[in-house]
Amino acid sequence: MREKYGPAPPPEVIEEEPAELLPTQETACLQGHDGPILAVRFNCTGTYCLTCGKDRTLRLWNPHRGVHIKTYAGHGYDVRDVCVSTDNSKLASCGGDRSVFSWDVATGRIIRKFRGHDGVANSIAYAASDEVLVTGGYDQAIRLWDCRSRSFEPIQTMKNFGDAVTSVAVADSVQVLGGSVDGTVRQFDVRMGMMFTDTLHEAVTGIAVSHDGNCVLASCLDNSMRLLDKASGEQLASYTGHTHQELKLDCAFTCSDAHVVSGSEDGLVCFWDLVDETMVHQIQAHQSAVCSIAIHPEAKCIVTASNDGSAKVWHPPTTV
Repeated sequence: MREKYGPAPPPEVIEEEPAELLPTQETACLQGHDGPILAVRFNCTGTYCLTCGKDRTLRLWNPHRGVHIKTYAGHGYDVRDVCVSTDNSKLASCGGDRSVFSWDVATGRIIRKFRGHDGVANSIAYAASDEVLVTGGYDQAIRLWDCRSRSFEPIQTMKNFGDAVTSVAVADSVQVLGGSVDGTVRQFDVRMGMMFTDTLHEAVTGIAVSHDGNCVLASCLDNSMRLLDKASGEQLASYTGHTHQELKLDCAFTCSDAHVVSGSEDGLVCFWDLVDETMVHQIQAHQSAVCSIAIHPEAKCIVTASNDGSAKVWHPPTTV
C-alpha cells in the first residue's frame, strides 16, 4: 500500500449556529390609546398588529412603519383581548362588557355579537380553521362559539375551573388550553371529549404554546414562568427575575422557540434562554407594567404593550 506523506489534514471544524439576535432596539412607538393597552397581537403574516385597551377601542397598526390605520369602536367597557383570522379578513374581541365581537377588518363593521359569559371575558382565540372562537372569563368558564351559526349562544362550555380563566390558547386546531387563577392549566381535547389538568399551585395569568407544539409556557403570580411538556404535563423549566405579583401579564416564545419572553410590572421586558433557564437580556421598555407581548410569526420582531398607554416595536440592534 502506498504511504502518504505530508502534513496531517486539519481537524474537522464543527460550526456552531450563531446565537439568536434578540429584538432589543426600539424602532417605533405606537401612541393613540387613551389609557392602558391591555393586549397586542400580530396578524398571521406579521404585516400588521392590533391593540386594545381601557379606552374601549381596538386599533389597527402597521408596526413596521409606526402608522395607525384604523380604529374599531363598539364595546361598552374595556377591551381585554383581540385575535385575527388567518385570511386577515376578520378580527374578534372580548372584554368587560361580557360580549364577544366579530369584526370586518376592512370596513370596521361589527359582523356578530355573541353573549353568554356571566363575567368579564379575558381572552380570545380562533380555532378550527377560524370557524370557532374560544373565550375565557371571570365566570370560571371557557366557551366555544360557532362563527357560521345564526345562534348567539355558545356551542360548548367548559366549567371545570375553580376561579377566573385568564388566558386561552389553541393547539392542533382541536386542543383548547386555559390558564386560571385557580393555579391550573387545563387542556381540552374537543374531538375526544377529554380533559387534562396540570396544577401549578400559583395563579396563572397567561399561557402560550411553543411553535413546535410540544411545550406550554405559563405566566404565574409568584414572579415566575413555568415551562410544561404539553403531552405529559411535566415541568421542564422555571424562569425568574422579573416582577409579577399583581397584574395579568402575557408570556411568549420567540419565533425560533430558543428564548421565552415576559413583561414585568416595573416596565422591563425580559428574555430567557429556553434550555438554560438563564435571563440573557432585559430592556427598560416602558414607564409602567408591560402587560402584553406580540411575537412576529417569522421575523425577529416583537411589539410590547403597557399600562402607560403606548405600544413599542422592537428589532435586533443594527450593526454599523
